[in-house]
Amino acid sequence: MKRDSRQPRVVIEQLSPRIGVGRHPVKRRLGDSLEVGADIYTDGHDLIGARIRYRPPGESRWQYAPLRYHYEPDRWTGSLVLDSLGRWTFEVEAWPDVFGTWRADLRKRLEAGQNVRQELLVGAALLERAAASARRPRKQILAIARRARDPDSDVETRIDVLLAEDLLELVAGPLEPAQLARSTPLLEVTVDRERGSVGAWYEMFPRSQSPVPGVHGSFADAERRLSEIAELGFDVVYLPPIHPIGRTHRKGPNNTPGASETDPGSPWAIGGPEGGHTAVNPELGDLEDFEHFVQAAKRLGIEVALDYALQCSPDHPWVREHPEWFQKRPDGSIHYAENPPKKYQDIYPLDFWCEDREALWAACRDIFLFWMERGVRIFRVDNPHTKPFAFWEWCIREVQREHPDVVFLAEAFTRPKRMYGLAKVGFTQSYTYFTWKNTWWELHDYMRDLTTTDVAEYFRPNFFVNTPDILHEYLQRGGRPAFRVRLLLAGTLSPSYGIYSGFELCENTPARVGSEEYLDSEKYQIVQRDWNAPGHIKDDIAALNRVRRESPALQHLTNLAFLDTSNREILCYRRYAPGNELLIAVNLDPRAPQEALVEVPLEKLGLGPDQSYRLVDLLTGEEYTWRGPKGYVRLDPRERPGHVFRIDTRGRP
Repeated sequence: MKRDSRQPRVVIEQLSPRIGVGRHPVKRRLGDSLEVGADIYTDGHDLIGARIRYRPPGESRWQYAPLRYHYEPDRWTGSLVLDSLGRWTFEVEAWPDVFGTWRADLRKRLEAGQNVRQELLVGAALLERAAASARRPRKQILAIARRARDPDSDVETRIDVLLAEDLLELVAGPLEPAQLARSTPLLEVTVDRERGSVGAWYEMFPRSQSPVPGVHGSFADAERRLSEIAELGFDVVYLPPIHPIGRTHRKGPNNTPGASETDPGSPWAIGGPEGGHTAVNPELGDLEDFEHFVQAAKRLGIEVALDYALQCSPDHPWVREHPEWFQKRPDGSIHYAENPPKKYQDIYPLDFWCEDREALWAACRDIFLFWMERGVRIFRVDNPHTKPFAFWEWCIREVQREHPDVVFLAEAFTRPKRMYGLAKVGFTQSYTYFTWKNTWWELHDYMRDLTTTDVAEYFRPNFFVNTPDILHEYLQRGGRPAFRVRLLLAGTLSPSYGIYSGFELCENTPARVGSEEYLDSEKYQIVQRDWNAPGHIKDDIAALNRVRRESPALQHLTNLAFLDTSNREILCYRRYAPGNELLIAVNLDPRAPQEALVEVPLEKLGLGPDQSYRLVDLLTGEEYTWRGPKGYVRLDPRERPGHVFRIDTRGRP
């Protein structure tokens, strides 16, 4: 049977990095190298040529990077530097390296002392075939072919011409288009800026920032707090919704129905006579005041993240202007939000599959664009898993096509596959289950899932230690030591973490026994605080954020290795980066001192079995000397919840 010459002989399989069948992009940070690998093989004994074919964002022309044969049989690897934001496209090309195979055979014949005059003519013919490609320097290659055929030249000269190293660059690629194989489908990688994967977040309600008890705070009041937030080392200040709050069915303190005239209501009940998602609550100020707040934060090195909640109060202008955008009950009334048996009469959900969905989707996208024009480049998206995934995939791509620096944080406390699905369709990072992982086994298993599986290719965790909705039992019962423990874990296990204001004061009173809601929740009322109240942990926060900024090892996710300890109440792990070896030990028991022997990976640190080495605790500056494969730690949570050691393998930190 005659072989169809149009079918490439080379097989390309197991391309990486790749998520599933390749429908969704992997994620990387600006400046990263994208390491590409593939299994590539062919029939017979021909050599193979292979390369990465890629296109940066906004570029129409393809570029190329070489693939090299790996030590693993039939595995090829290569890399390219991701030096621009946005979505890159890439694939792998491979072909039988006919000319390279001929050159390799020629060398073997020469070593065996064979007559190679006929082989030189074969080589010249291959060059003539290669010159037919429009991508190659035709005249230069044909000139070399003529020299290889020149009967007046001696054999040695013709051999040197055909074995010249620079000749390989001239004829790189398949001799004919039909020989070229390409991987399918085309793959993508989303390249984000640093804040997409690294940062310390601080959540605060502007309305609670007034220094006068009982007085509604403003953007100006919130601006006055920015210097302290900067001194604590935070990179992002996140504001819950700043829009007008509806009056209809407004919620009172502790989520009670029937608010009084003075109750401020829940900021998530968005919309009133003053406007909707593109307006600000007049009690906070106006748009100019907000823009001033954003610029003040920027001068201090802080970015402002804005809450994006796609829901409306009954007083939102959309209810009057676009009633077709909402779900209706049989009696024609608009369906308010429910999570049976809970009822949220102050909120109307949107109907994303209504007949006028194109206009609705465009309006939702335009909310992002509106606030981006006012300096916002980070959005915390409320409950995205309750809206269509198709909408998010479209909307995020629409925004990032022109603005690839925009960061989207998914507030999605839902089932794992749905959380991961949101990351796949475009969300930059996500809230996690960290608040519910408190034991050695829980943390060990959860971090293994996040860092050692393909989830790490697309899911970026943000370890918020608390939220206005989540006050975990661990904090309720563990008191101040528990807050210090959870802070240290969050800031050293994930490159992105956050706290909700009040955490630094160790606020831990629940609404009732068995509840994770705060008593007198700030979601429904103004809360004034004494930010220097006794027992605060602001020094811990400032020290941790300083260490995070100074330590490259804490700015990556997958460079984590857990270490064995003799006591499961002490969690110990290694974080490593070139020139930055960290060993972190944390007491998980907030009630009692714990001690343990730690297994130190001497071989990976380049240390001998009897070699001494020094450690400096980056939080306190204290120095220790260890020798051998076991180190001893004792941690009293009331005094010191943990160590962040930098290991000096030369004997001095």
